[in-house]
Amino acid sequence: MSIVHSDGLGQFQQVNATPHASRVATKWLQEHSSVFHWPPKSPEMNIIEDIRDALLHAVEKRSPPPRTPMDLLTALQDSWCEFTSGYLQTPVESMPRRFVSLLRARGGPTRY
Repeated sequence: MSIVHSDGLGQFQQVNATPHASRVATKWLQEHSSVFHWPPKSPEMNIIEDIRDALLHAVEKRSPPPRTPMDLLTALQDSWCEFTSGYLQTPVESMPRRFVSLLRARGGPTRY
């Protein structure tokens, strides 16, 4: 988080998944971060999933592929830096439509 939000304004997104709700994870989040809680039935609201998928796809396309953990870290950082601000803005701008879909679905699954 300190790499992405060195200003200290970043928040982790809690989607109530079992690994996120473990005692260890909950304690760490309470001690190290502010957490933005999402409605429990709306994982589709998590734009991080879209960005993560794009980042992983970008890494998979790299040649040669990363072979060590350090290679992977470098590939992830390089791929992240190659994203344009416009690309990252698109999922953010989709949030009003996602919220409308979520409200219409009463917290259930949406097309996102």
